[in-house]
Amino acid sequence: MKIAFDGRGINWYSGTGIGTYSLNILKNLLEIDKENSYHIFWCGGNFEKLNYHNTSFIFSSKKQYKFFENFYFPQYINTNFLDVYHLPQNGLGLNENILAYKVITLHDIIPYTMPDTVGKGYLSKFIENIPKIIKLADAIITVSEYSKEDICRFFPYSHDKIHVIPLAANSNFKKHRKDYCKAYLSEMFKINKEFILYVGGFSPRKNVPILIEAFSKIKNELKTPHNLVIVGSHKDQILQLEQLVSALGIEDDVIFTGYVSDDELPLFYSACDLFVYPSLYEGFGLPILEAMNCGAPVITVNCTSIPEVSGDAAIYFDGCDVLKLSNEIVDLVNDNTKKILYSERSTERAKLFKWEKTAEKTMEVYKLSNNE
Repeated sequence: MKIAFDGRGINWYSGTGIGTYSLNILKNLLEIDKENSYHIFWCGGNFEKLNYHNTSFIFSSKKQYKFFENFYFPQYINTNFLDVYHLPQNGLGLNENILAYKVITLHDIIPYTMPDTVGKGYLSKFIENIPKIIKLADAIITVSEYSKEDICRFFPYSHDKIHVIPLAANSNFKKHRKDYCKAYLSEMFKINKEFILYVGGFSPRKNVPILIEAFSKIKNELKTPHNLVIVGSHKDQILQLEQLVSALGIEDDVIFTGYVSDDELPLFYSACDLFVYPSLYEGFGLPILEAMNCGAPVITVNCTSIPEVSGDAAIYFDGCDVLKLSNEIVDLVNDNTKKILYSERSTERAKLFKWEKTAEKTMEVYKLSNNE
């Protein structure tokens, strides 16, 4: 097969879920597939790591992206008789004139289910384009059964062409020695106590205020002093979170780190006493897997796709129940035996999710083009 892959999002959305997915799925496809050829649409630099014997790069410009999507890419695909075209960034940029078998990865449809939590520009673009994209696509990959149900609720005619393929954590997310991690975090981030960790965004659906409120209620009930460490870029609702911390009088106990690189994140996960992920809606919930790969005990919510990821390895609470979350944090942090148990469960659960598996299942979707 001759496969076209839209890799522009690897640079455009670096550091986000879509960027991480695009890079990992392409990298693992190239590692397991030595027979088919890959024509990779690219924008920017840093492509050398994907330059295999069976790859060709077609370079484009971000400024003229509409020209490439509407004219150059369709012409390239059609004149070279490519078999498959995969757009991993929710299908955005898919053109109706493409003759190849069209595969999109639709991670979730949060703009439909929780529109108030999405930026106005992206919301408008998503709502305008997704119905057309879903009709045009020959196959739709999504990342959880819950996401599939959501897509089918709004687009019931899409059911038979949806394939659920779970994600995985990057290979660098693995357990490190706790003493080394703590020393590094003390020097670089001034984290000098045991700590409870959150990693992710700060939009309203991420539900971070409930974690801050729960921590404020129980910080004095913990056997040893703890910080609450909140990792994520300083954007979205960060100002409101800082104001909440100030109003609760816990400024000395809460640390906002700002952006942390993928190289450093495993050190946070490995060193924390507990990882809490209170998000009210996730298409998948990759930070949970990252934490579990590093052996962190996890408390998270019992809704949307999250139980598919966490299984019986996490402790669950209703995302709106601050008292339940407070009690679960105290019970886990103060009970060393329980911490060890849930750390071991995390490690075992994480073994079920590998990027190689994700790539193999994606290849099975590509092969469906032979039946068309």
